[in-house]
Amino acid sequence: MPVEDPPVDETRPTGFPSGFGRGSREADALLVLRCLLGITPRTLHDLIWREGSAVASLAAIGGGAAGSDNDRAFVTDATPAGIRECLQAADARFAAPGDQEYWPALLRLEDPPVGVFLRGRRLSLEHRRVAIVGSRRPSTAGVEVARALARGCAAAGLVVTSGGALGIDARAHEGALDAGGSTVAVLGSGIDQEYPATNRRLLREIVARGTLVSEYPPGVPAEPFRFPARNRVIAGLSIGVVIVEGVARSGTRSTADFASQVGIDVFGVPGPITGPLSEAPNALIRDGARLIRGIEDLLHDLGIEAPQSAASPEGLPADQRLALEALAQPMLPDAVARATGLSMPDTLSALVHLELRGLVLGSGGRYRRAFDGSPVDADPASAAGATGSGRRPSG
Repeated sequence: MPVEDPPVDETRPTGFPSGFGRGSREADALLVLRCLLGITPRTLHDLIWREGSAVASLAAIGGGAAGSDNDRAFVTDATPAGIRECLQAADARFAAPGDQEYWPALLRLEDPPVGVFLRGRRLSLEHRRVAIVGSRRPSTAGVEVARALARGCAAAGLVVTSGGALGIDARAHEGALDAGGSTVAVLGSGIDQEYPATNRRLLREIVARGTLVSEYPPGVPAEPFRFPARNRVIAGLSIGVVIVEGVARSGTRSTADFASQVGIDVFGVPGPITGPLSEAPNALIRDGARLIRGIEDLLHDLGIEAPQSAASPEGLPADQRLALEALAQPMLPDAVARATGLSMPDTLSALVHLELRGLVLGSGGRYRRAFDGSPVDADPASAAGATGSGRRPSG
């Protein structure tokens, strides 16, 4: 079930007035409105409902009845033709409510964007997108989980959505692309800005094989306050949001809250109860988010059939094949490392990937083959004795 909804003002209208942005004059006015930077989406949404159209809203700002002095200066100087030239130079395009690339679920937000800018592949109403988000400073296990989930989504024909940021976001985008799939990055900056710079190569690959989306026109720099607003677009473009890792108060949590606004499910990857990076997903699970252990759980809960190869041991990378072969009985990770000769980080990575593929089951720190029929906690003495310790090693 969806996470409990945040308080909503029932008196505020949703969506936009009938005919908003339709017709040449409305389309021109809407494009200029979307380029204003001194008015918040919520304030702009309220203004549009008060005035009834994009043309009237733009006139109210130009006449001093709304907006800031900077907004009025922009309205005086800007022209729709000039904005379109900037978009063309950035190889970008604009989608307004009602256009094919403006996802209808965005209209269910309390403060829907009046339009979005895009680069790369065109968005289609046939696309099913799943958001995978999390900490900018993830753990090694979090990185592996994000990549594996994204690969599994791509294998199932889903498009992975995330925020183009460092950490979990970047790994999710990479996982989808590595699996030959597509991905959508929603930016907290202008549509032409390659931010963060360390993700420049990744963002360029997304333009070539996926789609960049932003509320902000070319030239707008990334600033901290733009990222929470970006998170609502991530949720609005998706059929579900997966939280991999995140601290209690983070943008990751806000994405889950926006998911509730648009009526989609939130999924949490559980973690250690004492781990700071587990705070957000564990709290969301406690509040009603769906707990997932891997891609099979996610696809099942979304009602999507897993590809036949998802649980097949064929074609495994060498480290995963070695780990799977070593699991003659339930074993701790350090026992697997000793049996395979792999390093502990490589062993943990292999086990996480095997678990996400449905080939391995883990419980109480031990792992076993999912298809051997033995209980996870069988023969704990032999499993512990293989390592000289009954404790799970830190990794």
